[in-house]
Amino acid sequence: MQGTVLGVDACPAGWVGVVLSAEKISVHVGAEIGALAEAAAAAAGPLHVIGIDIPIGLADASVRQADVLARRAAGVRRASVFTPPVRAAAALADYRQACELNRRLAGTGISRQAFNLREKILQVDSWLPGAPCLVVEVHPELSFAAMAGTPLADSKATWPGAVHRWQLLAGQGIRLRGDLGLAGQQVGVDDLLDAGAVAWTARRVAANCARRLPELPERFSDNIDCAIWT
Repeated sequence: MQGTVLGVDACPAGWVGVVLSAEKISVHVGAEIGALAEAAAAAAGPLHVIGIDIPIGLADASVRQADVLARRAAGVRRASVFTPPVRAAAALADYRQACELNRRLAGTGISRQAFNLREKILQVDSWLPGAPCLVVEVHPELSFAAMAGTPLADSKATWPGAVHRWQLLAGQGIRLRGDLGLAGQQVGVDDLLDAGAVAWTARRVAANCARRLPELPERFSDNIDCAIWT
């Protein structure tokens, strides 16, 4: 592995992060993404790559190709890939108004699940310019599919789905076990497993062996590379 990496997933407590370093695996929880990254670096040393399961790079008047391609690659798990609002719609706090603006600009509405991520999308968006290292967007279902060689049949919300995901991570040397301290009490099983999968992809990015969709990232008015990595 090339350096220490952090995989982050949104959770009810804010964010959960799994740190992979040469010495150990650690889990951290934070209400804000910046505080989480700082805590991870304080515990494990400078971070080389941060992967986050949140949209990075918002379109202005279109659907992101990253989401179109990710949904296709996710197969039976395609419903887990949410299309984020365009930038102007993300700025609106009212769901109905945001949907109407998004439909006018991009030709499609916004799912309630995608809109519920709005605050976290904007939080990451405002943090990115000062981020301590490379930050990439990751979708855990694509990471698990890459580990397994095919999209997983069982939902992460089911027992067989959770067990399968834990086994896939363990097979990659990411063994999430023990009580995990405070993190184990604040975070759901599915969020922790997703953070582990995101960390796996961040490790691949650091080792220059990851794949991204699309291969050539899109760029919108925010001038941020928009692609989903696996």
